[in-house]
Amino acid sequence: MGTRPLWTPDRDQAAHTNLARFSAGAGIDIVADGGYERLHRWSVQDPAAFWAAVWDFCGVVASERGSAPVVEAEHLADVRFFDGARLNFAENLLHGSDDEVAMVFADESGAYTETSRGQLRALVSRLAGAMRAQGVGPGDRVACWMPNVPEAYAVMLAAASVGAVFSSTSPDFGAAGVLDRFSQIEPVVLFAVDGYVYGGQEFDCRERLGEIQAGLPTVEVTVVLSRLHSEQSPPEGTVDFDAWIESHPPGAIQFEQLPFDYPLYVLYSSGTTGRPKCIVHRAGGILLKHLCELQLHCDVRPGDRVFYFTTTGWMMWNWLASALASGAAAVVWDGNPVHPSPDTLFDLVDRAGVTLFGTSARYIDSLRKARAAPRRTHRLSTLRTICSTGSPLSPAGFDYVYREVKADVHLASISGGTDLCGCLVLGDPTAPVWTGEIQRPALGLDIQVLDGDGSRLKTGEFGELVCSSPFPSQPLRFWGEGGDERYRAAYFDRFEGRWHQGDYICATEHGGFVISGRSDATLNPGGVRIGTAEIYRLVDAMDEVVESVVVGQPVNGDTRVVLFVKLADGISLDEELRTAIRAVIRAGASPRHVPAVIGAVDDIPRTRSGKTVELAVRDAICGRPIVNIEALDNPEALDHFRNRPELA
Repeated sequence: MGTRPLWTPDRDQAAHTNLARFSAGAGIDIVADGGYERLHRWSVQDPAAFWAAVWDFCGVVASERGSAPVVEAEHLADVRFFDGARLNFAENLLHGSDDEVAMVFADESGAYTETSRGQLRALVSRLAGAMRAQGVGPGDRVACWMPNVPEAYAVMLAAASVGAVFSSTSPDFGAAGVLDRFSQIEPVVLFAVDGYVYGGQEFDCRERLGEIQAGLPTVEVTVVLSRLHSEQSPPEGTVDFDAWIESHPPGAIQFEQLPFDYPLYVLYSSGTTGRPKCIVHRAGGILLKHLCELQLHCDVRPGDRVFYFTTTGWMMWNWLASALASGAAAVVWDGNPVHPSPDTLFDLVDRAGVTLFGTSARYIDSLRKARAAPRRTHRLSTLRTICSTGSPLSPAGFDYVYREVKADVHLASISGGTDLCGCLVLGDPTAPVWTGEIQRPALGLDIQVLDGDGSRLKTGEFGELVCSSPFPSQPLRFWGEGGDERYRAAYFDRFEGRWHQGDYICATEHGGFVISGRSDATLNPGGVRIGTAEIYRLVDAMDEVVESVVVGQPVNGDTRVVLFVKLADGISLDEELRTAIRAVIRAGASPRHVPAVIGAVDDIPRTRSGKTVELAVRDAICGRPIVNIEALDNPEALDHFRNRPELA
């Protein structure tokens, strides 16, 4: 993707990373040529030794470690980790001295607070006491329909401390979307909010809350956090958050000691192709995988300040919460990331001393389009790492970060998913960053690129991303009847018992990867597979284009490539621009990638985590019904794709 790397850590910098210290413990010099490859090979060839080393290095807190780090099984889904271990997820996140900062919170109103670990533990203890008084215990479900505020993290930690299963989604979901998710798991307690602010506009949640309550008959109590209407009584049939914990003074937290595989979270698939799948994640597996990613791949250290722009409905919320287990503070933002200006989050970086800044590829691209130059307007002196996920970060996005954000920073494009609540491929703070490339396969995961028949492909050839080794954050199952069978069919049937979730990828000569989109959204003009990201990286780099979506349209037994563009203000899609777009794609990719049809739209549909919904666009142009419209952030955008005369 380039003849020279964009960034290379100096030898001393690399040698002082967590990854270098961990590798030295395994007798491997990570800074030496090929050091990561040797470390990764050991991590997948001897998983018991590797995951035991991660447990020790990252300081897992447990009452019992168990007899075996890995218990092998015939099927990958049946492999177990740390059999016999007893621990509590919340205990691992809440350790540390009382005066250490645990959480920094800011929002659009200008609010800014820092919460110490002692203060966070006090709130968690009160919530845990109220939960126990309510009869909540191991295995019960606690649902949370709240914005990204400190109280949401405290609810999660309290639920985990008593052994309850926690599940969350954000208040921008409508009642139907919330019920599609929570009704499947039958919660006994619902935490909600009376309203929130986004982009300077207030959104009242009370009417939707009434619909949600009516659709969740198993809920015994609904606890409402007041963000907009503190002067009014809580909605009928609910109790105020502060009133609910009032009779429970802070004190020592009783952490239920539970098996490594005990259910911790239920997360949800996007639901754009049907009812959302309820993915059950195990406590020990999430803890160990997140510790490995945060400390080794992202070099998070005690005292760091870790930020990720997320909502409570995206798995990166759960990932951010786990930063607490590494002795870092979680930096939490509630609101629009560019309100009132594109500088908003970089103001927070300087004020809070953020060391890791996490965001989406779409956000980085929006900054580039706005010609924002944070390096000229902000200090960013504490910032060591920038993480990008949600969709592939384009080469133009990589170049922009180093040109206009910060030249001396580790830019880690990372990719995984809700499926594993973690990463399959991600960063390496000891190695160079190359334009457009994800640096490494995750430690402990044997990542392979296969063709449709299961044969390994060569470097530079696109195929299916497959993991051939077990890893701790494999889900336990899907929730509900037949959940184990449905889970195995979703991830292990396609490639004979190996993990596969539908990413289209190729390995690079630098030991990294390029992801070219979802394999179920690949294009097949003339029978040749084309990844959509190959087109996006060229089209979205054009100044005239704000964003785009490309899909395949079935025509006369073949597939033609159709491109829709959202254009910058004052730009119209005339034949001259169409010709320019086609020329850029032909020169940068191939004639096969050139769209047969190019159309302009006012908006492009996205999930609530900012991912472009190619399959929904494809169904819209083909006249098919769109399943589960509630999964979309802007479902009205689909109207721009129906009944297009140029597609007839």
